[in-house]
Amino acid sequence: ISVLSAIEGLRGPFPSVSKPVVEALSAAILIGVFLLQKYGTSKVSFLFSPIMAAWTFTTPIVGIYSIVRYYPGIFKAISPHYIVHFFLRNKKQGWQLLGGTVLCITGAEAMFADLGHFSKKAIQIAFLSSIYPSLVLTYAGQTAYLINNVNDFSDGFYKFIPRPVYWPMFVIATLAAIVASQSLISATFSVIKQSVVLDYFPRVKVVHTSHQKEGEVYSPEINYILMVLCVGVILGFGGGKEIGNAFGVVVIMVMLITTIMLTLVMIIIWRTPPVFVGMFFIPFVIMEGSYVSAVFTKIPEGGWLPFAVSMILALIMFVWYYGRQRKIEYEMANKITMERLGQLLAMPEVQRVPGLCFFYSNIQDGLTPILGHYIKNMSSLHTVTIFVTLRYLLVSKVDQRERVLIKRLGPRGVYQCTVQYGYADNLSLKGGDDLVAQVMRCLKRHIAMSTDRRSSVSTEEEIANLEAASLAGVVHVRGKMRFYVGDDAGCFDKVMLRSYEFLHSICRSALPALGMPLQQRVEIGMLYKV
Repeated sequence: ISVLSAIEGLRGPFPSVSKPVVEALSAAILIGVFLLQKYGTSKVSFLFSPIMAAWTFTTPIVGIYSIVRYYPGIFKAISPHYIVHFFLRNKKQGWQLLGGTVLCITGAEAMFADLGHFSKKAIQIAFLSSIYPSLVLTYAGQTAYLINNVNDFSDGFYKFIPRPVYWPMFVIATLAAIVASQSLISATFSVIKQSVVLDYFPRVKVVHTSHQKEGEVYSPEINYILMVLCVGVILGFGGGKEIGNAFGVVVIMVMLITTIMLTLVMIIIWRTPPVFVGMFFIPFVIMEGSYVSAVFTKIPEGGWLPFAVSMILALIMFVWYYGRQRKIEYEMANKITMERLGQLLAMPEVQRVPGLCFFYSNIQDGLTPILGHYIKNMSSLHTVTIFVTLRYLLVSKVDQRERVLIKRLGPRGVYQCTVQYGYADNLSLKGGDDLVAQVMRCLKRHIAMSTDRRSSVSTEEEIANLEAASLAGVVHVRGKMRFYVGDDAGCFDKVMLRSYEFLHSICRSALPALGMPLQQRVEIGMLYKV
C-alpha cells in the first residue's frame, strides 16, 4: 500500500498516466525488491537511516508551510470539543468514518516489535523527538490544505506539496516506501525462522546473509510466496479503497490483540494489582474496540483478505504442531534404551558389519525407535555406530572446543554425539576439515582421555577399531517416520495427520544441507499406525 501510494504521485503532473500503469510500476518495484533479497540487506542498509531521516524531517517542513499558508489556526482541532461535536452531529455516519482514520496511526502497532531490536529508552526518544512531531505537523498541514480544497481529499498528500519541491518529495516518498517494504519483508523472514526453530511451522530453507547479525536472514520459499501474494493484491485490488480497508483491519486488530495479550501478561506473569490492570485495559479496549467495530463494516470491501491469510497460516501452524507433537509422543514412548539396545545386539541373527555409521536422530535422551526397526529388518549394525543429534544455538558461531560433544554408550563401538552449531556455522561434509573429520578427532580424543572403561578393550585397540571402521566405509543413515492413518482412526486425526503428512512431504529435510555424498546416504522409513 505504501509503494502504491508513492507511485500514485506520478498522476499529479501527468494526468494521462492511468491506474493500470501505476499498478504495473508498483508491482515492478516490489518484484525488484523481492529479487534482491537473496543478496542480503547489509550492502544497502546504510542508506535506510538517511532515507527515513529525510522523510521524517522534510514532510513536517512542508506541513508547517501549508499551515502558515492555508489555515494557521488548525491546532485548535486538538481540542476534544470538535470530535464530540462531530459525533453528535453525524451519529452513525461519524462512527463509520472512524474506519477511515485508522491508517493515520499505522506503525504504532509495531512499537512493541521494535523492542526486539532497540531499547525502550531509544524508542521513546526517537518517537517523542522526531516521529510524533513529524506526524502531527504533516497531518496538520494536510488538514489545513484540505479545509480550503475539500475536493482534493482522494490524494491529500501529493496535492498539498508545493510544486517547486514536488519531484524531490516524490523521490523521497518512493524510497521511504521501499525501505518500509524491506523492513516488513525482513521481519517476515525473522518470524518464520523463529517459528521453524520452535517447531511451529514447516521447515523452509533459511539462509543467513550476514555473519555478524543473526537477524539478517533470507528464505527463498517465503520470499517468492510473499512476492506472488503482494503482486496479486496489487493487481486484484489496485489502488482502490479495498487495499486500504484490508490494511486498516490488520492494524487495529494487531493493536487490540496486543492490548489483550499485554493484559494477560500483567495478570499472569507480572502479578499486577487488578486496579492498575483495569486502568490500562479499560481505556485502551474502549478506544480500540470503537475502531474495531468501525472497520468491521469494511470486511466485505477488502477487509476479508487479512482474515483469510491469517486463517490459512494458523491452520498450517496448528496442523504442523499437532503432527510434530504426536510424533514426539510416539518417539518418547517407544525410544530405545541402553538395555533394549543390548538385547537387540545380543540376538544371534544380528551381525556387526565393518564400517562407520552416522545415525541421525532428534532424540537426545535415548535412541530413536527407528533404530529398533533398522536392526530387526537389516539384522546388522556397523562395528562403529555414532548416533548424531544436531543442536541449533542462538549464537553466531560455536567454539570449536564446544562444537562436538561425545558420550560412550553401553555396547561396544556405540557412541552418542551432539553437534552444536550457530546460525553462521557451516555444517558441511565437503572439504578437508568437514563434519566427519571433526567428529572423528573429538571421538579419538574422548577415547584417549576417557577413564570409563566398560569393556576389556584397551584405548589403543578402540582407536584402531575406529580407524579400521572408517577405512571400511562411511554411511549416513537418516530415519523417516511417517504416520499410517488407518480407517479406524478418528475423523479429527484423519484430517490433521493426513494434512501433516502432505506438509511433511513438501517441506525441507530436518537435517541441514550437509552435502553428504549420495552413495553414502541411506534413508530408513518407518510407519506409525494411528
